[in-house]
Amino acid sequence: MNNHPAFGHARRADFHLAQGIDHLNHGGYGATPRAVLEAAQAWRIRMEADPTAFFREELSPGLRTAAGRVARAFGGRAEDWAFVENATAGLNAVIASLPLSAGDEILCLSQVYGAVENALRYHAGRAGARLVPVNVPVPFTDTDRLLASIERAIGPRTRLACFDHITSAGAVVLPIREMAALCRSHGVAVAVDGAHAAGQIALNVPLLGVDWYIGNLHKWAFAAKGTAVIWCAPERQAGLHPTSISHALGQGYIAEFDYTGTRDNSHWLAVPAALDYLDAFGAEAVRAHNQVLARRAGELLTEAWGSEAAAAPEFRPAMVAVKLPDSPAPDRAGALAVWSRLHRHGITAAVMALEGHLWVRVSAQIYNELNDYARLAEMGKSLAGAT
Repeated sequence: MNNHPAFGHARRADFHLAQGIDHLNHGGYGATPRAVLEAAQAWRIRMEADPTAFFREELSPGLRTAAGRVARAFGGRAEDWAFVENATAGLNAVIASLPLSAGDEILCLSQVYGAVENALRYHAGRAGARLVPVNVPVPFTDTDRLLASIERAIGPRTRLACFDHITSAGAVVLPIREMAALCRSHGVAVAVDGAHAAGQIALNVPLLGVDWYIGNLHKWAFAAKGTAVIWCAPERQAGLHPTSISHALGQGYIAEFDYTGTRDNSHWLAVPAALDYLDAFGAEAVRAHNQVLARRAGELLTEAWGSEAAAAPEFRPAMVAVKLPDSPAPDRAGALAVWSRLHRHGITAAVMALEGHLWVRVSAQIYNELNDYARLAEMGKSLAGAT
């Protein structure tokens, strides 16, 4: 079914993926090409050859070069992009930098990522503020209900809306541009958890009309683990600080984020190698292959299980979440039990608790083919007893 002759199992050799496993969870932690790991190691060796000169003379130019590649790929200016370890770390920086008072409110989605929800709740609780969840309908079939729910949830004390661009549990691509415009029309700042977006969908961040956007590059943009980026609107940069306050405090957004102390920056410096790998196939061709394959995988699973997906096809990226028939123990423990059973059978897929059911989320990447999902389809109904 491949719409590019270089895609499919022929690409597995580019990665360190174990043989004998159906790798269907690229959206969980990504998979880094060998060439990118080698580029990161080259930077690591370069650092160790002369550490003092490296940190004083080479690090900042290298990071700014990498940021320039990010800007060309995902929009805007290099000086508006900085690096963080992951999307959760970037959102923590945004939330910790936001002045909150008792009685203030923060909007989030019912499918907010668990770690981000914890961060929002923690910082809101310290200030006496509170979270206001907005329901994401399951299955997600249109945008109108969500936008109406957001407008109803906005109140006079709403200070921030924190929205997922692509939800983790439901694998739903949300209308961020429309959501942001609605919030900003009410004077509400918008931070976006774009953990799954970069490399999975076409993305031009400045055109979204948000205040902050944080995205992982180690999932769908082929970067090494611990590589994420934060985009900050110019008018917000003076008030944004990394979670580790260090020597560059007061020297500006880029200076503060580029250096928070001695650390291994090799995975960030290797971002150009990751984007080179993506560009070698064409980002649009990669996205098209993955989205078509994910759609066909979703059709295979829903038909085999007599079930449904968490989103209509037009709202799905290169992932699809399908309801497990007769879900056992629809909670985190039940999800882990099903995941363990799948893994014992050589299948790695994400298992999520959502709306009182368990859902299996599968991803499609350039190393996958449709037959990779066949064993999962066959096992689906038997998983109802996996507790």
